Amino acid sequence: MLFTKINIGVSLLLLGGLYLSNPTSFTNSENEYLSIKEQQPTPLQKSIARGKEVYTDFCIQCHMATGNGNGTTFPPLDGSDWLKNKRTQSIHAAKYGQKGEIIVNGKKFNGIMPPAGLSDEEVADVMNYVMNSWSNKTKKMVTIKEVALLKP
Repeated sequence: MLFTKINIGVSLLLLGGLYLSNPTSFTNSENEYLSIKEQQPTPLQKSIARGKEVYTDFCIQCHMATGNGNGTTFPPLDGSDWLKNKRTQSIHAAKYGQKGEIIVNGKKFNGIMPPAGLSDEEVADVMNYVMNSWSNKTKKMVTIKEVALLKP
C-alpha cells in the first residue's frame, strides 16, 4: 500500500515538473483539440446531412440503403457511371422523375421513377448525398441554382 502511494506521488511530481518545464505543450494540445471540436461543417457536409434525410424518405425504398438498387428494376446509385457521367440528367431525374431506357454500368434499365415533388434545395441535397455516399466521391457540389436552371 505504501509502495503504491509512493508511486502515485512520484508520478504526480514528475508530471508537475513536466508541466512547469513546458506548460505550453499541455495547453497547445488542449487548444488544438478544441479547435477541431469547434470546426463548423462545410456547406457540402451540411447539404449531405440534409440529403441523407431526403434519401431515407424518398429513395431508399427502391435504391436501397446500400445504393445498389435491386439489380433488375431499380438501377444502382453506388458506383453508377450514369450518375457520374450524366450529371445534368441525374439531377433532372431527381427533380422530375425518370422514364425510359437508361444504361447504368453496362446494364439496361427501363423503369419509371415518378417525380417525388422535391424542392430545388431538397434535390440539391439528395444529389450531394448520393454523389458522396458509398463509393461515390464528387468534389463539385450540386447547387440550388444548378437545379433551378433545369426545365421539364
